[in-house]
Amino acid sequence: MNDRNQSRDETGKAGRGPRVRPVPAVSRAIAILRLLGESDEPLGVKAVADQLEMVPSTALHILRVLVDEELVKVDRATKRYAIGAGMLALARSALKSGGFSQLAQPHLDELASRYGVRTMGVEASGLRHMVVKALSRYELSISLHVELGSRFPALISATGRCVAAFGGYSAAELEAGFAALHWQNAPSLDSWMKDVEATRKRGYGVDHGNYIVGVTVVAAPVLNSIGHMTYGLAAVGIATQLNADRIAALGHDLREAAADIAASIVERST
Repeated sequence: MNDRNQSRDETGKAGRGPRVRPVPAVSRAIAILRLLGESDEPLGVKAVADQLEMVPSTALHILRVLVDEELVKVDRATKRYAIGAGMLALARSALKSGGFSQLAQPHLDELASRYGVRTMGVEASGLRHMVVKALSRYELSISLHVELGSRFPALISATGRCVAAFGGYSAAELEAGFAALHWQNAPSLDSWMKDVEATRKRGYGVDHGNYIVGVTVVAAPVLNSIGHMTYGLAAVGIATQLNADRIAALGHDLREAAADIAASIVERST
């Protein structure tokens, strides 16, 4: 397992923040939690150690601490480990942190009801991931499976165009991130960069069936005091629902809602 030695600032960019010194025990504990979280079944000590290239005794020691903290549970009969209930409490706290979810909820519900789309609030995490932190409660006739806490690549879809437009990243960083994306109907880099520039000009991004064929996604960034995206609002609908005029209206309303949330966050912090 390789430790991350590069320092990163709050936007996730390398080399621009305070130096982050490696703490191997912490890195290994996090790696174990991620591995167990991604596994479809409980894992034994040897499986954990082999997959993370750890000494088995080290993996066992960390697992015992995580069990004691209730972040991991162990089946005493099989001696296999899985994510514990303590992680749920941490996840709920993370999803509620900063007040964004509470501020976004009424906007998400209102926009979902008005346009008949699924709306969500997401948090940006550098160039790695977006995390879903709020979902509209409006019932749709179509099924779009998204859950609180779901993660997806930071640069994918309409939210990704917002990250690229308002994240403060260099062209080289964006090109490298784009190359790692997987789409159902992938745009070319040149086409995507033109979309990013259009997003920057109008204040919202649009994905016309690139991420998921037949699905249109519209998103707007919630910007911080220096104009960088920290959160985002997104609306997902079937392409046949959303013609050009409706997309423009939805984009405008998402942008206005995002600006309102940004102002409320600033007000709460002062």
